Amino acid sequence: MTDKVQENRIRRMAARQGLTLAKSRRRDPHATDYGGYMLIDTATNAVVAGGDPAAYSLSLAEAEKWLVEP
Repeated sequence: MTDKVQENRIRRMAARQGLTLAKSRRRDPHATDYGGYMLIDTATNAVVAGGDPAAYSLSLAEAEKWLVEP
């Protein structure tokens, strides 16, 4: 499965739970948050996962695991 397909699938999973999957917009591959993800609650606009210890600290696999596990 390609990254884009997996990302879209996880975005849909998050949307069903009232969350948004946000990807870092950083273009510098040496930046700490480059290519990372964050889950945001759409109702309160609060970071639910991926904001601690740094912003955009989740990988796609970690975001999927967070959404699947209770």
